Amino acid sequence: MKKALLITLTFVVALQIVSSQELALAREDGKFGYINKEATFVIQPQYKKAHSFSDGVALVLEGKKWGFILPDGSWLLEPQFDKAKNFDSGVAMVIKNKKWIYIDKKGKELEYSKEEKKYPFVDGVAFIKSDKKVGLLNTKGEVIVVPKYKVIKGFRNGYARFATQNDMWGIIDNKGTIVVKPEYTGIGNYVNGVVRVRKGEETFGIASPNSFNLVDGALKIWDFKVGGKYTIARKGEKIGFINKEGTWVIEPQFVKAKAFKNGYAGVYNGEKWGFIDTNGKVVIAYQFDDVDFFAENGLAPVKNEEWGFVNTKGEIVIETKYGITAGGFGFLSGKVAEKGFINGLARVKNNKKWGFIKANGELLGDKWFENLELFVKIK
Repeated sequence: MKKALLITLTFVVALQIVSSQELALAREDGKFGYINKEATFVIQPQYKKAHSFSDGVALVLEGKKWGFILPDGSWLLEPQFDKAKNFDSGVAMVIKNKKWIYIDKKGKELEYSKEEKKYPFVDGVAFIKSDKKVGLLNTKGEVIVVPKYKVIKGFRNGYARFATQNDMWGIIDNKGTIVVKPEYTGIGNYVNGVVRVRKGEETFGIASPNSFNLVDGALKIWDFKVGGKYTIARKGEKIGFINKEGTWVIEPQFVKAKAFKNGYAGVYNGEKWGFIDTNGKVVIAYQFDDVDFFAENGLAPVKNEEWGFVNTKGEIVIETKYGITAGGFGFLSGKVAEKGFINGLARVKNNKKWGFIKANGELLGDKWFENLELFVKIK
């Protein structure tokens, strides 16, 4: 009895370790593998092509076939597919017998849609199309929105923009519920419970599920950053800042600006970039060629020919000698790569190699790689 209990506890602990780890896709000597947060390969570089982990598994190419591996490097589904998409909420799209099908993690085909053209699941939903109209399918194979909309854009954090047949835009969630009614001629991404919208051609404002607030004189509004208190808007030829109620909180006075994140925003005076606080006060002088957002650790990327990092006092704490813009490197995910510090590490480029640096500027594992994706938490 005690032996059985010990075995069970050992298995549970091992499962917790596996499920709580973080892995990053990295390439060395032309092959892809996966590193841990010590920059050590836990899955050796052996794949010609590979994706970051998604939904607890990773899509890799061995020979001429795609398969899915687990975090310990063992096969969930051995290479057998000509093409495949990442798993999302337990469902993936693969090509079998020259046609796209849905499968579960046992490799079983799921008879979800009879439509010839299928779409991958993202945030637990997939598009279905009929007669040039779009609807939504959930991972149980249930049609939660019958095809009736002209377009539904890609989901982000459970929300997506959609347009009716008469080109009016709103926001829908991944349960199929309309969050912001389709009453607008233009719309942004739903962030922090609000979304930037346009009415007609020249009326701009901020909408929530129950309200629309006109932004006085605005000619353009940008999306909020997740957790950001204010976002940027243009009035005349200048940029200022508005809150979630659509009120100007920092008057338009900048040539360019970036949205607030973690209490600071980058602003441009026509010659150089600096930073302001939420009161609109310039707290880091105009001195940089470019800037990005402050991370939770109080460091932001700044550029003077190359990129480095500055603290909230305006002190360069990591010298400007790196590249941080991934450019086309997000080729595997198709997403724009985040920059700066994420969970205590920043991905940087030096001498055509990629690595992670810590807040003290130390290179993680003292190791550079040919390519490097961001860490993914394996759940």
